[in-house]
Amino acid sequence: MYGLARPFLFALEPERAHRLGLASMEALHRVRLQRLLGARPRPFPTRAFGLDFPNPVGLAAGLDKNGEHIDALLALGFGFVEIGTVTPRAQPGNQAPRMFRLPQYRALINRLGFNNNGVDALVRNVERARRQGGLLGINIGKNKDTPNESAVTDYLHCLERVYPLADYVTVNISSPNTAGLRELQEEQALRRLVGELREAQERLASRHGRRVPLLVKVAPDLSDEDIDAAARVLGDLSVDGVIATNTTVSRIAVQGHRHAAQAGGLSGEPLMNKSTAVLRMLRTRLPDGIPLIGVGGVMSGADAAKKTAAGATLVQLYTGLVYRGPRLIGECVEAIRRRKEAPSRGNLPNL
Repeated sequence: MYGLARPFLFALEPERAHRLGLASMEALHRVRLQRLLGARPRPFPTRAFGLDFPNPVGLAAGLDKNGEHIDALLALGFGFVEIGTVTPRAQPGNQAPRMFRLPQYRALINRLGFNNNGVDALVRNVERARRQGGLLGINIGKNKDTPNESAVTDYLHCLERVYPLADYVTVNISSPNTAGLRELQEEQALRRLVGELREAQERLASRHGRRVPLLVKVAPDLSDEDIDAAARVLGDLSVDGVIATNTTVSRIAVQGHRHAAQAGGLSGEPLMNKSTAVLRMLRTRLPDGIPLIGVGGVMSGADAAKKTAAGATLVQLYTGLVYRGPRLIGECVEAIRRRKEAPSRGNLPNL
């Protein structure tokens, strides 16, 4: 069904298509016709961060910023859905137009800028959700007008509000669409921010009687030295996991396209190699006990398998879902399953 709807959606302005696509999916879910969008993948239980995921393929943050479609998204067959990025206060984000398609590259450029209704609205939406069939991650950030020296206050506020409801929480310091945000990835700034969040995580675990994993999402545009520093800090602070990566500001892969000069983060197929290289480097530098989620450029099952080969325990989709539709979820689950099972099959004797 998505194959029939995509030409119509792609004829619309991208943000309008985004809203219509989510509304249509929600409507099908409410009348129990979501199977028209594709069959759910077979279960493939995967454990990471102390959590049991029904399968290793999730939805990346950004598609459902306010947590308004959690149940409908889980019903597509995702093993987990990550909502957000959410900020303490509501904010409109950057001025439109702020999303652009590059179809020949199967890519998107966005500069949305953490547009969301604020953490209190997100909490209300999560409280209403039934959350059947998968786990929920909540991605937190800072408001645009909060200076970096005060950023920890925003992150702490969001962490405390979402902690009782989240299966895991992601700290987003890698979006290119909030001015200065990526400076929080610098070694000393990263150590201060994540150190305070880790202390808060332990306090909240004691208060609520359960420990919610804390993950950090990094950019694909880090230098080798920056990756070394980030791995050192995140390893020292014993974060529960790392997500590699966010979108890229590089335009090398799409030079000559009419939208290439647009500001914002590039996602989709051109990001695959860059994000996977960062993932692979992090895997060799982080302690084995810190799992990785691979995201960026997953447009096929083969791409998902490459992420796991590079060191990812879980994989996330976003732009691939826009171009391929829900059938991509099951394709990725099966590709990861085949890769995981291949060694045991390969050891069987020839009969």
